[in-house]
Amino acid sequence: MASSSSYNSPCAACKFLRRKCMPGCIFAPYFPPEEPQKFANVHKIFGASNVTKLLNELLPPQREDAVNSLAYEAEARVRDPVYGCVGAISFLQRQVQRLQKELDAANADLIRYACNEIPSASLPVPPPITSVQQIPQRQRSMEFGGRIGNNEGSGGFYRQTPATFALPYSLPWTDTSPDDINEGGGGGGNL
Repeated sequence: MASSSSYNSPCAACKFLRRKCMPGCIFAPYFPPEEPQKFANVHKIFGASNVTKLLNELLPPQREDAVNSLAYEAEARVRDPVYGCVGAISFLQRQVQRLQKELDAANADLIRYACNEIPSASLPVPPPITSVQQIPQRQRSMEFGGRIGNNEGSGGFYRQTPATFALPYSLPWTDTSPDDINEGGGGGGNL
């Protein structure tokens, strides 16, 4: 928080408004005489009476932040009368998004390079496929919808036998021990 250097030099606000700077001037702590342009911008955008009302309504610890915000907005409005600080915020948000994309790309490159550093002896390398005929029939049917190399008619993909997957647990309806088949009803067994 800046303060007026002495009673002889008025604060930037009182100097700009051409009035005597009193000892209890509300502007003196926030607009020092060394920064006349700061108050000039705030006065041009918001007006001295509005700033006075605002500062009187705030608690003293909040006033410095309010003046800094007003000064920033006023300076941005002077530089860009249409967008003001919204233009600066939008520019910074676009810059953050661009840098985030660059960071994501760099991380992807790092992962790719790290994966390429794994010794190739530990990973099995499939032989290169040079033609469609070298692709197994089942894989061809799944990848190409049964249309390539399938002379059995259309819809070869749907005629493939479904894949069986091993489950880590047994399903209750697949557990068929000889004792459980006719117990519990619903089996349509002997009466």
